Amino acid sequence: MRENSRIIFSLFAVIVASFCAFAQQFTLMAPQRVFKGEKFAVTYRLTNAQGGEPRVPQINGCQLLFGPSVTTRQSYQVLGNGQTSSQSSTDFTYTYRADHTGEFTIGAASIQANGKTLKTKPQTLTIADSPAGSRQQPDRQQQSSNRPVSIDDIETQSADRAVSSNDVFVRIILSKPTAYEQEAIECTIKLYTKFGISQFFPTKQPSFDGFLIEEVNFQSSLNQEETYNGQRYLVALLKKCIIYPQKSGKLTINSGNYDLNVIQYSNTNLGFLSLSTPREKKIQVTSNTASIDIKPLPTPKPEGFTGAVGKFDISSRLVGNTFRTNEPATLIYTITGTGNIKYVKEPVIDFPSEFELYDPKTDYDTQVIGNNVTGTMTTEYTFVPQSVGKFTIGSDKFVYFDPSKNDYVTLTTPSYPIAVSQGTETVDKQDVEVKNKDILHIMTGGKSPSQTHTTIITQWWYWLIYLILIGALFAAARIYGRNLARAADVRGMKLAKANKVARQRLKTAETFMQSDNSDRFYEELLKATWGYLSDKLGIPLSQLSRENISAELTAYGADEQLCATVISILDQCEMARYAPASSNSELKKIYDEASETINRLETIKRRK
Repeated sequence: MRENSRIIFSLFAVIVASFCAFAQQFTLMAPQRVFKGEKFAVTYRLTNAQGGEPRVPQINGCQLLFGPSVTTRQSYQVLGNGQTSSQSSTDFTYTYRADHTGEFTIGAASIQANGKTLKTKPQTLTIADSPAGSRQQPDRQQQSSNRPVSIDDIETQSADRAVSSNDVFVRIILSKPTAYEQEAIECTIKLYTKFGISQFFPTKQPSFDGFLIEEVNFQSSLNQEETYNGQRYLVALLKKCIIYPQKSGKLTINSGNYDLNVIQYSNTNLGFLSLSTPREKKIQVTSNTASIDIKPLPTPKPEGFTGAVGKFDISSRLVGNTFRTNEPATLIYTITGTGNIKYVKEPVIDFPSEFELYDPKTDYDTQVIGNNVTGTMTTEYTFVPQSVGKFTIGSDKFVYFDPSKNDYVTLTTPSYPIAVSQGTETVDKQDVEVKNKDILHIMTGGKSPSQTHTTIITQWWYWLIYLILIGALFAAARIYGRNLARAADVRGMKLAKANKVARQRLKTAETFMQSDNSDRFYEELLKATWGYLSDKLGIPLSQLSRENISAELTAYGADEQLCATVISILDQCEMARYAPASSNSELKKIYDEASETINRLETIKRRK
C-alpha cells in the first residue's frame, strides 16, 4: 500500500511540475510604494511563450523615462525517471520617475503570444513624500546634480542634466599671438569633454583663409587629461598643422561645427540596488575663432629675397672632376634649416650660355619638430657643356628673413671655374680609307681647250640670296629685341611659363595619386592651382585670396561658372586635407577637374 502511495505521489508531482512548466503566463512585477522624485522599474514577464512588444498603460503621476529593456531567460529541470522540463521567460522592463504623490493604479498590460492575448492584473501604486529618515537617496541625487560634472564621478553625469558649453567644447589654439608673414605658426584643434564620447563628426571645418597649411600626422585618442581654467577634462587632438600667413594684418581662423554623442547615466532604483545605465545624448558644438596679428616683412626687401622665412643654411657642390663636351654633369644645391622650407623657390644659377640646361629636380625631406618644420631642400641641376674651353658657373645669393633677428640674412654659394675638354661627338664618325695610287692615267682631251668666264653679280640667284640674307638679318634683330623685352617683363615671363610650371606640379600630383598618397596629392594640387593663378593674374602669392581671385578672373575675361569652378577646386582641396583619406576615384575626379580648368583658363585673354 505504501509503495502504491509513493508511486501515485510521484506521478502527481510530475504532472503538477509539467503543468507549471508549460503554463503560459504574463505577470506584472512592480513596487507597491515609492517616494516622490524616485526612479523605479516596472517589469512585465512573459513565461513559456513567444510574443512581441507588450501594450502597457500610462501610469498616472509618473513619467516614463525609457524602456522597454528586454531580458530573456531559459532553464531546464530533471524531474526523475529520465523526465526533464524546460521553462523560458522574457522580461520587459520600463523605468519611471514618480512625480506626484497619491495612490495610482498600474493598469492591465496585454501582449499577443502564440496566437493568444495575455493580460496582467492591475496593481495599486502609492507615491508618498519622502520622510526625513528616507531622504538619503534623493538628497544624494540632488547633491550630485548640484555638483559640477567630473570625469571621475558618473553620478554627476546624469542623463537629466543639460550639457553646458563648459562641459564639452572645441578649442582652436595658436602657438603665438603675433608673427611675421610666412613665419611658421603651430595650430592645434582640441576637443575638451567631461563626458565620454561615443560618436564625433565634423559638419563644418574651420577655414584658414590667408594661410598655407602643412598638415601633421597624428593618432587621435580620448585618453589624455588636461587642466583648463582650473578644471580637469578628457582631451582629444582633432587636428594639428603648421600654418604660414600669406599677408599682413589681422587674420582670423573661423570656427568649425561638430555633431557628437555624449554618454550620460540614468540611475534606476530596483529596490535592493541602484542601477546606472549609460544613455547617449546628441549635441552640437561650435569651436572658438582664433585671430593673430601678422606683421609685414621689413622694407625695402633685399635683392634676391624670394619669400624664405626662418633660419637656413646653404651649400652646393659639383659632381665629378672632369668635364667634356656632350657629356652631362650635375650641380647639387642644398638648403637646410627651419621655417617655410617647403615653399622656398628654386635658386636661379648663373650657368654659361654655352651649356645646355635641363629642368632642375627638387626633393624635400622635412619633419615637424615642436611648432615648426625642419628639413632639407635638395635641387639638382643637370647641364651639358657644348663647347671646349674654360667657363665659370656663377655664385648664387640666398636671402631669407630671420624672425628671431628681425632682419634679412644673405648667404652666398661659391662660383665654380671649370675646364671643358673635347668629348664624344653627337654623331658617330666613320674612318674613310684612302687608297694611294703611284701613277694616275693621263687624261686625254682636245688640244685646244677653252673656258668661258661669267661674272657672278649678273646672276639672278645672287640677288635672291642677298635679299634673303637681309631679311633674315632684320628678323633676327626683331626677335632679339622681343626677347630683351620679355626678359625685362618679369610678369610676362611668368605668364608665359605659368602653364608649364602648373603642368609640372600636376604631373607630381598625379604621381602621388597613383600611389594613393592623398595628403601629398592635395598639397601638390593646391600648389599647382595657387601658383598658376599667381602667375596668370600677375598677383604675388602672398596677396592672393578667394575674393580677389574671383574679381581678377572676371576682369581677365573668365565667366562666372569658370570663377566658381576655380574657387570650388581650392575649397575641395582644403576640405579634403582635413577629411579622411579619399578614394582613388575621388582623387582622379578632382585632378581631371583641375587640369581641365587650367586648360580653359589658358584660352581666355585679358580684356583691353
